[in-house]
Amino acid sequence: MSKNHNWKKGIVGLMAVSMLGACSSDDAAKGSEEAADYNKLTLEEIESKAKEEGKINSVGMPDSWANWVETWDEIEGKYKLKHSDTDMSSAEELAKFKAEKEDATADMGDVGIAFGPIAEEQELTLPYKTSYWDDVPKWAKDDDGDWVVGYTGTMAILTDKNKVKNAPKSWKEIKDGNFKVSIGDALTANQAQFAILAAAYAFGGDEKNIEPGIKFFADLAKQGRLTGDPTVANLEKGEIEVALLWDFNALGYRSQINEERFDVTIPKEASVTSGYATVINKYAKNPHAAMLTREYILSDEGQENLAKGYARPIRENVELPKEVESQLLPEEEYAKAKPVKDEKAWAETTKKIPQMWQDEVLIHVK
Repeated sequence: MSKNHNWKKGIVGLMAVSMLGACSSDDAAKGSEEAADYNKLTLEEIESKAKEEGKINSVGMPDSWANWVETWDEIEGKYKLKHSDTDMSSAEELAKFKAEKEDATADMGDVGIAFGPIAEEQELTLPYKTSYWDDVPKWAKDDDGDWVVGYTGTMAILTDKNKVKNAPKSWKEIKDGNFKVSIGDALTANQAQFAILAAAYAFGGDEKNIEPGIKFFADLAKQGRLTGDPTVANLEKGEIEVALLWDFNALGYRSQINEERFDVTIPKEASVTSGYATVINKYAKNPHAAMLTREYILSDEGQENLAKGYARPIRENVELPKEVESQLLPEEEYAKAKPVKDEKAWAETTKKIPQMWQDEVLIHVK
């Protein structure tokens, strides 16, 4: 999916995931000893080497997603690093790292948190801990710096009030409604898969038991109520009535199209909070630029930029300007939102979702 559509939607399905299924130690071109040396560099040394590299190539970090554009502009202005990005799903990003190896065209990517451990396990990452490492919650990083969450999102309901008179505030109201619902492509998109998990939470399931969430969307599909991709273009054209999206996307879309036209709320019964993590390609041609970028993302300025894009910063000790904080949903909206309790179980479940979605949901889409 192009970055103009402002949504990380994959197109390679099970193939991309299966490509990550096997990776031998022979694939490792850079050993752990070399990786460890990167963490010994001072920030001044990293900055100097990054400026020599002169560019940073990312994947899955488009301008329109969580206000990356401002971060890239500031990195280019402050460090003179030219930037380019190719938008793609988390699975595609890691498949690209693995397929290209020493011919890498990407230095770093932004992936759903479940893909961080996968990248580490498949030896696709270059470990680097930033100077803000201790400010990041333990659940949001690995021990060695192979991946670290930069911001969080919570599954929200976005409603076009021009299409739906009474905007749903809960999963029950979605279930009992007569409007159409969109989550996009659950075969590969991290956002869509978390929408299924959030529904599972609401109807008695969890990360080990995703079936209640699958059944919820299968029932919508049988009623002819599951449709479309929740992109800015489709929303603006009025083709989407209700969408399930990360809160930062929902708020961003509303701001971009029309503040008065859309309602955004966190489902009353339950929702899920998760994060997106940066992974630095082990084969990066510009590794110092990637490390410096991660450093900036976790800085006060970088965290504020993400909040301007309606994403919640991962560093709890960042004080946001009042005008930025006021753009986010009220804290009380998140009373029933919770992070994944068992990440290992969820990682296994995400491998099963594509087939379950194909067999139990897509066959009913009208």
